[in-house]
Amino acid sequence: MADLLNLSSRAPQGGASSGTSAAAPGKGSATGPTVGHAQASDLIKDGNEATFVEDVIKASQQVPVIIDLWAPWCGPCKTLGPILEKTVLAAKGAVKLVKINVDENPRLSAQLRVQSIPAVYAFSKGQPVDGFIGALSESQVRTFVQGLIGELGPAATDELIAEAQAARAEGDLGTAAALFAEVVKQEPSNVAALAGLAQVYLDSGDIAHAEQTLELVPPDKAGDGAVRAVQAAITLRGQAKPAGETAKLEQKLATDPNDHQARYDLAVALAAADRKAEAIDHLLDLIKRNRTWNEDAARKQLLTLFDALGFKDELAQSGRRRLSALLFT
Repeated sequence: MADLLNLSSRAPQGGASSGTSAAAPGKGSATGPTVGHAQASDLIKDGNEATFVEDVIKASQQVPVIIDLWAPWCGPCKTLGPILEKTVLAAKGAVKLVKINVDENPRLSAQLRVQSIPAVYAFSKGQPVDGFIGALSESQVRTFVQGLIGELGPAATDELIAEAQAARAEGDLGTAAALFAEVVKQEPSNVAALAGLAQVYLDSGDIAHAEQTLELVPPDKAGDGAVRAVQAAITLRGQAKPAGETAKLEQKLATDPNDHQARYDLAVALAAADRKAEAIDHLLDLIKRNRTWNEDAARKQLLTLFDALGFKDELAQSGRRRLSALLFT
């Protein structure tokens, strides 16, 4: 993992951009990162009986305050806590979180009638307005918070991913690498960040580390579109032919247009050389001439090519339509 997260030292064109790191999920500190116009330490804090009025009752006059009642021995609390913190940080000051250890504050827990934990209450204008018991998923927590403040904007990590994608589109692989790596540090199983990191490795010619990065993707997310795109791109890159091979294949095909192997090899070479539109034309032509040649090799290669381009790519969409027209007519 350490090597993968040090990508920016290997990727070409620059290093990390400054001032773009998001707050990691967790407790804020006095020197914590800025979130919107508020410090993370102002948004998430530990509370107790002595500070309850100030931290919750008075603070909720300005913005809703969520209370997370937890204990160190509570397993579900350890799952829910980081999700609450991440969601509160994503709200950028529109809501606050006060974490209260029930073991250290038994009288306060009794006053709040806590019977099991984790227990979450939301206060607004000094009064309890909502709450739930037990651990919820991240989407459920976001829905709960949105019920208090309205629609949430993108999470801080989503913004970092967007910045990284923009940097990659501009050819600034070093900055893209650093931003994707920052997200992975915060969220090791973030599929978009892992796929982006792998793609930057691939862009810089480091296929081995691209493959290693994809190995970090959770198995249940292996079918994600972004992951499949990088995997397909790696496959195409591995099919690259030596310089001059493409011209030989073109000459061979000109001599015999029905040389299916030559046409297939030419399409593979063109795709690896980033001449994907020509590759698609040849594969579709091969399907038209002999649909089932070599156990549907042309169709399978087309699907790999479409995956590498991505579902939203116009060339891929056009190619899929043309393939459907051939297969279903």
